[in-house]
Amino acid sequence: MTDSDPVIAQVERWLQDVVVGLNLCPFARKPMRAGQIRFVVSEATNDAVLLEELLDEFQVLDRTPLEEVETSLLILPTHLRDFHDYNFFLQEAEWLLKRQGYEGVYQIASFHPHYQFAGTDPDDAENLTNRAPYPILHTLREESLERGLQNYPDPDSIPHNNILRVESLSDDEKRALFPYLFS
Repeated sequence: MTDSDPVIAQVERWLQDVVVGLNLCPFARKPMRAGQIRFVVSEATNDAVLLEELLDEFQVLDRTPLEEVETSLLILPTHLRDFHDYNFFLQEAEWLLKRQGYEGVYQIASFHPHYQFAGTDPDDAENLTNRAPYPILHTLREESLERGLQNYPDPDSIPHNNILRVESLSDDEKRALFPYLFS
């Protein structure tokens, strides 16, 4: 798929406006500006196919120098639209990571339009920190993550700062940044 794909365009806008714009991930700006983020639209309609696609992403990162592709976003426009199904699938994704020997090499970050942290209500603002236009499996290189964390003054403050940031958004700002939640 190309950057003109509407699914990719929507995810790129979310990255620019929410993740980078609100500074929810202080490490995202550099690879985004450098064009080092790989966007892949999944065609999976079941978990087995999605696991194959995820393994393919690990292998693409294996073959591609960090300078070309630092991270990968596997976007799921049709599969795992239910958050509980998605959350259950994350266990399978972690199992794949370990079984294929990628533990300590890659890490999977999760995003979903209906993301809900344990112990929160669906409408709690902190859930916005992981809400995206589509379910996404974000494969990060551990090497990049460790380097970013070493150079960040207080990495433990990131989640708390993110919660404060999204809690400070007005209703109009939320509608503008997360239009897919209000349609």
